[in-house]
Amino acid sequence: MRKDFLEGIEIIYEDRDILVIDKPPRLLTMASATEREKTAYHILTDYVRKGCAKSHKRIFIVHRLDRDTSGIVIFAKTEAAKKCLQTQWDKTEKKYLAVVYGKLPVKSGAITSYLAENAAHVVYSTKDGSKGKLSTTAYKVLKETRDFSVLEIDLVTGRKNQIRVHFAENGHPVVGDAKYGKKDDIHKRMALFARSISFLHPWNGRRMLLEAKIPTYLAGLVGAINRGRVTLACLPAGKQIAGRQGHSASNNPCSPISDVQSDSFL
Repeated sequence: MRKDFLEGIEIIYEDRDILVIDKPPRLLTMASATEREKTAYHILTDYVRKGCAKSHKRIFIVHRLDRDTSGIVIFAKTEAAKKCLQTQWDKTEKKYLAVVYGKLPVKSGAITSYLAENAAHVVYSTKDGSKGKLSTTAYKVLKETRDFSVLEIDLVTGRKNQIRVHFAENGHPVVGDAKYGKKDDIHKRMALFARSISFLHPWNGRRMLLEAKIPTYLAGLVGAINRGRVTLACLPAGKQIAGRQGHSASNNPCSPISDVQSDSFL
């Protein structure tokens, strides 16, 4: 593994079909109109090519995280793996940890709305279903004080800025969210973290669970809530897991991928 190519990105799991990383905050998943090279996609393309400009190896984007959201992102190493993962994306479970302002009146539930985006790239809820996409964010309060709540979030749908918009519009913006949160927020990093992902492997059809460590800045924020009396004991343990269970290879939902496996492991 060539760590010199990763530029702060931690590889959680890798095989001949997929590459799963822990994306740091303030790094784009893919290129934008203003940033082409400082992206996870560009860095990982360089990684799989081992720094050789003549290499034809590629990676493929399966999904994205917002620039300021840290945590787990899956990339595919073949186009067939990408298509398979995206086809069965409704079977993928994505868990987040977040710290939001205030105490939620309902401690476990779901927020549902139609989300639309305006010309300034600001996402908002609309009552007109023809103008937005139906979006659902399930959550559970893990710990709360008078001013903050620590949440476990299940991203049922995966719209742009979905978690941030849903909680901000309900009066509980994510701590450190400069776009949708408090304008006078003293926190410079957003307290939103893609903690785990569970999905069916595109080659053998087995269910995998991958988790990332709670980042230092988020652990510190949680620990500082309520004047240091809150500890991480209320949070799931922070460790990396590459667990496999459930489906056998015969249950592979995308078996045609077997015809295109040419890349060697690592």
